[in-house]
Amino acid sequence: MKKKKFFIAIAIIILIAIVGGLILTLPKLKNNEIGVHTNESKLDNRIAKGEDVWEYNPQSSHSDGSTYSGRHNPQSVIGATSESTTLDAASTSSKSSVSSSKPSASNSRNYSASDSYLGYSVGGANNAKNFRENIKNGYLPLSTDITYNGIYSEYYFDTGVVNRDSDELFYPSYSMAVSTNPVNGEKEYYMSVGLNSNIKESDFNRKKLNLVIVLDISGSMSSSFSSYYYDKKTTMDQSISNKTKMKIAEECVNSLIDQLNPDDRIGIVLFDDQAYIGCKLVEIEDTDTETLKSHILEVEPVGGTNFSSGYEMATELYGAEISSNEYQNRIIVITDAMPNLGVTSTDGMTEKIKKNSDNKIYTTFVGVGVDFNTKYTEGVSDVRGFNYYSVHSAEEFKKILTDEFDYMVTPLVYDLDLSFKSDCYEITNVYGSDSVNKSTGNIMHVNTLFPSSSNDDGDVKGGIIVLKLKKIKKSDNAQVELNVSYKDTEENSHQNSKKVSFKDDNQDYYDNLGIRKAIVLARYVGTMKNWTIYEKTKYEEFKPSKVYDVTDFAYEDEYVKRVLGVNERTSIKITISEEYKETFRKLKDYMEQENIILKDNDMENEIEILDKLI
Repeated sequence: MKKKKFFIAIAIIILIAIVGGLILTLPKLKNNEIGVHTNESKLDNRIAKGEDVWEYNPQSSHSDGSTYSGRHNPQSVIGATSESTTLDAASTSSKSSVSSSKPSASNSRNYSASDSYLGYSVGGANNAKNFRENIKNGYLPLSTDITYNGIYSEYYFDTGVVNRDSDELFYPSYSMAVSTNPVNGEKEYYMSVGLNSNIKESDFNRKKLNLVIVLDISGSMSSSFSSYYYDKKTTMDQSISNKTKMKIAEECVNSLIDQLNPDDRIGIVLFDDQAYIGCKLVEIEDTDTETLKSHILEVEPVGGTNFSSGYEMATELYGAEISSNEYQNRIIVITDAMPNLGVTSTDGMTEKIKKNSDNKIYTTFVGVGVDFNTKYTEGVSDVRGFNYYSVHSAEEFKKILTDEFDYMVTPLVYDLDLSFKSDCYEITNVYGSDSVNKSTGNIMHVNTLFPSSSNDDGDVKGGIIVLKLKKIKKSDNAQVELNVSYKDTEENSHQNSKKVSFKDDNQDYYDNLGIRKAIVLARYVGTMKNWTIYEKTKYEEFKPSKVYDVTDFAYEDEYVKRVLGVNERTSIKITISEEYKETFRKLKDYMEQENIILKDNDMENEIEILDKLI
């Protein structure tokens, strides 16, 4: 009897052990058997809710003895000379978040209830802060520091909308103007394209976001915002933060993290002369974000700038297991854009960024410092879904994030083409789009439109493109036929057509203040581009007596190219020829007179720049 009870007790103990083991393994079996797909960090069971996800640890030193940040192992490093990439890994990445009529998403916060409508702004440059900061600090800007859509993106425009009688995701409005050039006195003819939507701000939701941040931690990031890294030129201007570019960039990353929703995903890649994983793609709700932000603030800059290795590693973080129609994919690169290792050519990087774009992984650049190389981003700015910003303080970037984050990561309209048919006029120039190389003949092309806010008057931020026209035949009331085609985020094609009348008048006239403001700003940008090219090259064709139009010239500084590499940027003190000083005086007087009518306080930023140059 005692022996029987003993065997029963043993059997009970064994049964309890088996049941207990099943209970412990059930969560793992459940996840694996029902096909729960999470990011790699979750799949290897290393991340619990609110856990520290940081993978990047400082290494003691470089081979040369300098302090170095980064863990070197095959899983988290791409070598400095790597030219390969696995961009095709994202071929099944998510479709965009927005339907052909109205954006929607299951996550994301709504904007405050409002009857105001969103408009659109053009991809590419989103401000001209780098241009102004260089002038304020006594340095000659690059011609690429100021662009038409960069300036337009900072201003609100009356787009000429009378009523919203369209159910299209995008619909254009058209305005006409005849305007006398303030320098040469010639009559000039313009038409603006207003970039309108039928989306109310209160209805706009972005999709969930797969965001990978690529942070430049190279040696050039150790300089301050008000200095040039390569020749150590520094200004005493106190209006710019005395923090290093690295510290401001780190604060920018932390501000980005604060904008994410619990079901967004974040990954971080760091690069100097190699690339390192900061953290793999992980859902925000599973992440101890405060600890993550503290790790980011500990990173120190050193080494070369192998941007291509960082970008390749960021691309590799997008795997098939995270593909979903619910998600938008975006890589945000924070850098001073001075690559000197790996793939350094603009063409080479454009190819990589374009391939990602084809796979629905879009890219944003955030340029930091007065020596941010806009020549590098200019070559990329025409890629679908691409945009870039220039910042000079953490406060500036936080403002961008507060007002525009959901817009900056949600392109809505692609491959916009406008064909212009008229017996009396033809297009000679397009202002407000980086796709100028595709805007030839009587075709205007724009790769990407992003949603943009409107003000209390219904004016749209950056919501305009301007066509400069040449009169080829006189007519009292010329008819212009306009045909627009574009694609939505699901690659559906849309078209609309309209005929408008262009009154040929000997007197200046403007259909509205939007086109008037856009013409003023186009003349300002054109003058500034010509001036920067002339002062750097002394080419006669860029003297104001030779040209007062919107033109640019693809020059290269042979000294910089030979000594530092094509992407590095050195300081050049401002010089102003007497001819340009006189041009600036005329332009300043013109802008001041126009602003009496326009009543735009932001125009004072440009007048202040002209005043400094005079």
